Amino acid sequence: MKMAELSAVSGVSVATVKFYLRENLLAAGERTAPNQADYGPAHVARLRLIRSLIEVGGLAVADAHEVLAAIDSDLPLQDTFAIAQRTVSEHIDPAGIDRRALDRVDAVLNGWLVSTDNPGRLAAARVIESLDEVGQQDARGWLTRYAHAALLVAEADIDEIAVLPDRAAQAQTVVVGTVLGDALFSALRRAAQEHVSALRYSAVPARDHQTP
Repeated sequence: MKMAELSAVSGVSVATVKFYLRENLLAAGERTAPNQADYGPAHVARLRLIRSLIEVGGLAVADAHEVLAAIDSDLPLQDTFAIAQRTVSEHIDPAGIDRRALDRVDAVLNGWLVSTDNPGRLAAARVIESLDEVGQQDARGWLTRYAHAALLVAEADIDEIAVLPDRAAQAQTVVVGTVLGDALFSALRRAAQEHVSALRYSAVPARDHQTP
């Protein structure tokens, strides 16, 4: 297919396709003339992947380039996970975090195989610092219960990867799951919060809140 058809099929504008080509996010098509090239299904799939990372996942172009390179490489999945996590996470200097907050997070993660520079560990500690600053109490095991929920989600992530047939498909799911999984879990948490608060506090019977 030509560029115009590739744009129509993928839902990505011609200008954006050209931009992705210039940024080496998308492989060039097969050259058929000085100013023309043919594209195939792999280009459509790649464009949809790029869109999901940038438009839905919110990655910068440079970050999308890094995680796409990880997908295309032959790196072990554990390394691909590390790249995806680092790319979607804010860089936090451990030296700037209160040791007591790190200790509280480490107590909850006791027994987990987590590196000291894991971005989730550092981000959680910083959240604990902020909660302490505003006087938010962990009266009912808030942190521990979040950790349990996170472990269930992580197991769901890995289970999805385990059934895939090859390294390429697994690597793509690692990246997409890491980038879009955060958005998905946050969205479902919003829905769950409304559901639980309606069950506990609303005067309207719970059945009136059910979705069709």
